[in-house]
Amino acid sequence: MRNKFFAIIAILLVAAFVMAACVPAATTTPEPVATEEVQPPAAEPTKAEVPVATEVPAPADEWADVDPSGQQILFWHQHTKDREAALLEIVDEFNTTNEWGITVTAEYQGSYGDIFTKMLPILNTPDVPDLVVAYQNQAATYQLTEGLLDLNSLVNSPKWGISEEDQMDFFPGFWAQDVFPNFDNARLALPPNRSMEVMYYNSDWLKELGYDAPPTTPEEFKEMSCKASTTPFSKATVEGSIGYELSVDASRFASWTFAFGGDVYDYEGNAFTYNSDAGVAAMTFLKDLFDSGCARQVTEAYGDQTDFGNGSLLFTVGSSSGLPFYAQAASEGANFAWSVAAIPHTTAEPVMNVYGASVSVPKTTPERELAAFLFLKYYTSADVQAKWAKVSQYFPVRASVADKMADYFATDPAYKTAFDMLAYSHFEPPVPGYDFVRDEIEATMAAIVDGGDVVSLLDAVNIKANEILADQLAQIK
Repeated sequence: MRNKFFAIIAILLVAAFVMAACVPAATTTPEPVATEEVQPPAAEPTKAEVPVATEVPAPADEWADVDPSGQQILFWHQHTKDREAALLEIVDEFNTTNEWGITVTAEYQGSYGDIFTKMLPILNTPDVPDLVVAYQNQAATYQLTEGLLDLNSLVNSPKWGISEEDQMDFFPGFWAQDVFPNFDNARLALPPNRSMEVMYYNSDWLKELGYDAPPTTPEEFKEMSCKASTTPFSKATVEGSIGYELSVDASRFASWTFAFGGDVYDYEGNAFTYNSDAGVAAMTFLKDLFDSGCARQVTEAYGDQTDFGNGSLLFTVGSSSGLPFYAQAASEGANFAWSVAAIPHTTAEPVMNVYGASVSVPKTTPERELAAFLFLKYYTSADVQAKWAKVSQYFPVRASVADKMADYFATDPAYKTAFDMLAYSHFEPPVPGYDFVRDEIEATMAAIVDGGDVVSLLDAVNIKANEILADQLAQIK
């Protein structure tokens, strides 16, 4: 699934490199310098003038005199079905309650990729929407032409901004993820939700195979996958069985590389590392699953979800945002017990790939930009977040929302299991050009599981990825 993109709860301080750019350096009080003692003169000394301290005025609020009244705001999004209905309800509530007479129109514009393609030619033109969903790497690409508003001044505006208390209510890793060191620490979006790559598993089938818990290591994962491939599930509604189906996707590559203790990007060297030891180990492991007849490739959109639901697939890895769809597939299919777990890993603790599109404000006029921000502020407020999280089954981005969800956790234990794994979050690189790199990685994954040489293919794609990155970074103004 291409729903992607780029430390949480206080526990999310393992977050992406962007967070470091947001944390002020610690200050220390200098120790007094020892000076030579000087005897006073015999005569009465002249009283020295003491400088009078003057107050440094606070920076002017550049938004203080902007009037957002009556603005018509267009919001491009990718949501469908229940999520779109919930979003439209949130939009309607804002339209009928906001004091400025702002009207937001939310329009479905296709997938994340569709929206990205549509946005590129209209940045900095009158045709650009006022709000747009964007993964961090997509926002970085838009900013190559300075097409997005830096939200820092609005977020911190004394008149219109988000209070310090509310800013601290956002999970630190989520809040930091939309700040970009490559663009002078500009804040290019606000986060309304996040998701995580998890392993879905059929717990009833595992019991039939003789296991009482899902795998935690790659070795256990292979053992169970291979056993399932020769021992069909008793409740399956179709013939045949397989242990794992791999969706060739750059986020899946990242997730497995994280699980093998590595990363796909070197943040200090500012370069992709797809051919790292961990990347090679992860893809070698997956290729071995294919060679052993214990895994196969997903050949159609959400085909693994369908096969999981009909009981012919034991394991699949995908976004936690798919929880309601997996639940529906299982209940309408083979009707079995299932849950989610961490991706099997070689590390002491899991390393979970957390991602999610944020919402950016393209540059238009000050009045439209402010009006768009006011809706975004409403959308990410605690009360609206609680409603959005429960309907969408995305993770909320504010801690106070999680505190209000105890009843929901009780009714959806798989969601609670995934939520608790946010402690182990890691992120994909929020760099420009990552969308184009993703296409290269997917082709490489397909070639590997089709029998290609792991090392040579990863060496080649890593060179290509860094060429794309260099080309993109060269465009930064």
